[in-house]
Amino acid sequence: MRGEHTHSEPAVGPAPAPRAVVQRSSVRGQVLAALRTALVTGDLRPGEVYSAPALGERFGVSATPVREAMQQLALEGAVEVVPNRGFRVVERGARELAELAEVRALLEVPVILRLAHSVPAEQWAALRPLAEATVRAASSGCRATYADADRAFHGAVLGLGGNEQLVGVAGELHRRAQGAVVGGASLVADAHEHMALLDALVAGDVDVVRVLVGEHFGGGAGSEGRG
Repeated sequence: MRGEHTHSEPAVGPAPAPRAVVQRSSVRGQVLAALRTALVTGDLRPGEVYSAPALGERFGVSATPVREAMQQLALEGAVEVVPNRGFRVVERGARELAELAEVRALLEVPVILRLAHSVPAEQWAALRPLAEATVRAASSGCRATYADADRAFHGAVLGLGGNEQLVGVAGELHRRAQGAVVGGASLVADAHEHMALLDALVAGDVDVVRVLVGEHFGGGAGSEGRG
């Protein structure tokens, strides 16, 4: 019986390994989300160098998931690696922000105008809660909350076209542009543009839609972090 018991142990031995992988991935994802929020709110300041151990202590985790999350942010261009020190937060200049706004406009504006001709009013109307969420988030003054609501609205608009690759690429560009600090008044104005655009889309007024998307993305080129 003792031999049989010993023989049966390997069958259950490997089970904990997958759980450990899931837990590590979950921690890394949570740290990445927290770091992205800190970048948007300005808690991680442009030009400053942050070490993985120090950030790990701040978030109550080991340095490993922080380092992995920071590597992801480095790939996205939000931070840069400083050998033997940590990661420096990249400061996005006016030119880079204008370039991001231009590329986003090239991707999103034609799609929105095309969808304005083909998507029924009731589908546009279904996005109203997302547009209203951007207004509430802007009124709260929390840039991180607004950033999430802003991306959700734009992603839902583009999602009506059915092109998941476009939604992913546009969303990543949007996230990069949101690294800049934005004043509360700009957030409120930006959110109300979402409402006006949605009203025009529901009404099927393509001429007004064309003007509004031009202003929305044109404003992004001259105003940091506009959505």
